[in-house]
Amino acid sequence: MRRQRWFLPESPDVVGLLGRQVAVTAEGMDAFAAWAAGDAAAADAVRASEHAADAVKRDVLVALQAAFVLPLEPEDVFTISSGVDSMLNHAKDTIDEAEVMACPPDAALAEMTKLLGEAVHHLHEAIGKFGTDADATQPAEAAIKAERRHERAYRAGMAALLEIDDLREVTARRELYRRCARIGEGAVAVAERVIYAVVKES
Repeated sequence: MRRQRWFLPESPDVVGLLGRQVAVTAEGMDAFAAWAAGDAAAADAVRASEHAADAVKRDVLVALQAAFVLPLEPEDVFTISSGVDSMLNHAKDTIDEAEVMACPPDAALAEMTKLLGEAVHHLHEAIGKFGTDADATQPAEAAIKAERRHERAYRAGMAALLEIDDLREVTARRELYRRCARIGEGAVAVAERVIYAVVKES
């Protein structure tokens, strides 16, 4: 009698794709910081990264549907992927808003975007530790600390606006700062989801 052999379906590397999405996002956030530091041409790099990250996000969702075994729950993958996607979308929108309002970035915005980029790099490190024996919570917590420094830079920037008499400039810069604040909130949400995913698996 012939034995019937059963094979498990090949499982796509969902976490690897998620890491790729965060890597592309980190590249985009680095370009965002370069733009805020005065490199106007970096705006195109942010937009290109946003499109590339969207493509990888679609790959993550397709792989998530096909995956048989995952080192973390599908809901965690989806939430982290969506949160990271939102951050880069907000970065692109901030640049678009600055151009529409004819409001070039200033030193406060440069400091904020630098810290946001640092937070995303920590998130990338955290994702890379999923499925290994390494602790993903440490880089996730480092991302939260970077965002806390970003909050201080945001408050300092907002306070400095009180010294500006041009109401148009104040309104424009306040909007740009608030967009960065939303990116920071997104970074914390992703970091906390990473920590939650680790706690559930421990």
